[in-house]
Order: sequence, then C-alpha cells, then structure tokens
Amino acid sequence: MSLTLTSPSFVHGGAIPAQHTCQGAESSPALAWSGVPAGTRSLALIVDDPDAPDPATPKRVWVHWVLWDMPPDATGLPEGVAVAALPAGTRVGMNDMNDFGYGGPCPSIGKHRYFHKLYALDTVIGELENSTKKELLAAMEGHVLESVELMGTYQMTK
Repeated sequence: MSLTLTSPSFVHGGAIPAQHTCQGAESSPALAWSGVPAGTRSLALIVDDPDAPDPATPKRVWVHWVLWDMPPDATGLPEGVAVAALPAGTRVGMNDMNDFGYGGPCPSIGKHRYFHKLYALDTVIGELENSTKKELLAAMEGHVLESVELMGTYQMTK
C-alpha cells in the first residue's frame, strides 16, 4: 500500500475553494492520508506555490505551510486546524508571509498551482534553528521513506 493524500475540499488538479484563500476565511483545507510506510517515525507537510508571482514567468516558490514531526499514526488534519490543535509533537515552520501556520492562496496574477506535499520520514527532526522550508528539506535529506503530493489550483476572482 502506498502513501496517499486527499482532501474533501478539492480533487488533485482541481480548484481550491475560496474559503481556503485570502478571498475567504483563509482556513486550511482538511487533509487525509493513509498508507504510511512501516518504519515511519514522523510525517512532514509542505504547501507551496511554484508559480509566484506570475505563472507565465515564475520567479520563486512561495511557501504557504510548513509542518514536521507529526506522529506517524496521524491520519490527517481537520479544516481550519489551529496551531494549538495540531497532532501532539507537531512543529510549525515559518511561511513566506513571515507567519507560523497556514497562509492561504492569494495569487496576484493568473491561476497558480498549490502543492501539498506529505513526507514519511524514518526520523524525528526536532527543533530547527530557523524553522523554514529550506532548513526542513536539508534536515529531511536521506530520511524520506515515501512522499506524495496533492495539487490544487486557485485564481483570484474579481
């Protein structure tokens, strides 16, 4: 059985509802996963947008959410999960809005893709000095047992 990641809010490749964006409540979408491989000691989740600022000429990957050290027996996250309600032991990194927690899609130009990437790790990462995606990816190197991604899109409405 392989690692799977789904959301009741959107299908892979489908539109992310406005309630999960800056045009709505900016609540995180509910996520569910299964098939965590044997030997997994923790899970990590990174949500980012490789189309910033303009999908026609992307210049950077914009980070929306960074979580790690989620327990391997966790099976998902509820919609609008608050930092205090994350599974025990979960650590929260800084997003590119200079905030800790979820920052919803808010593209200035065009339709952007938002990748929700779940990683099964053979280790517990622990504290990170800067708590950024870059530092987390470096700490995860050589420890990823399996990964999966769920991609949703969003374009601002007028």
